[in-house]
Amino acid sequence: MRTHYNIEFFWDPVCPFAWITSRWVAKVAAQTGYRVDWRFIALRLLNKQKDYATEFPPDYEYGHTAGLRMLRVAAKVRSELGREPMGPLYEGYGRAYWDQEKGSGMRQKLGTVAHITDVLNAVGLPPAFAAAADDPRWDVELEAETELALSRTGRNVGTPIITFEPPDGLSFFGPVISRIPSDAEAVPLWHAVLTLAKFPGFAELKRSLREVPQLRILGGLSATPRQEDWQGGHRADAVSAKQSERRHRDDHLR
Repeated sequence: MRTHYNIEFFWDPVCPFAWITSRWVAKVAAQTGYRVDWRFIALRLLNKQKDYATEFPPDYEYGHTAGLRMLRVAAKVRSELGREPMGPLYEGYGRAYWDQEKGSGMRQKLGTVAHITDVLNAVGLPPAFAAAADDPRWDVELEAETELALSRTGRNVGTPIITFEPPDGLSFFGPVISRIPSDAEAVPLWHAVLTLAKFPGFAELKRSLREVPQLRILGGLSATPRQEDWQGGHRADAVSAKQSERRHRDDHLR
């Protein structure tokens, strides 16, 4: 008999906002009894038609590819062991990266077989699964799941995507939050999001000026976090720097 899930949460392990939102949803589930199905959305496959060199800040292709490799392993684990290990595996991925100190060197290790093996060992899963990181045959399943998520929200979104009471319940991108709510804040915030999402005419509530994600690996966890301007999934300053660098190169070649 198939388990009923109240929430489907589509995640990519390299998205900081998906990670923060997932920790909030885990708190909501713990306090409400909701069951969460941790499903996949691959940023590398979502952006496969884009030119990373011109449309993204530096290192985005490396990060998205690392996320794809980690999701291949998750897909193999799910195919052989079922859906229950997905929550612990996602948490293991997150703790092994987002909870590390800035400058720890984890960025260079992210998505490697060695990194994934460490995570599998930490969460009690067979380390042999790590070999799936190099197996692109899992991309068919990952792309299908990515397309399923986008079919519920429209394509001009990112991660995470949440469906409440799937498959026909509310689906929405986000909410994008830069810090993990406290236990006391978690459920009221959930109800506020659902109230907004249930309004038939609701489309979007957004601001690009936001605080730096409060994550140790990004140097966050500040009492007074600085603000950044994000545009379309990228920091505006990073994109501007990339565009400036490209213009300077093009001028030099003329």
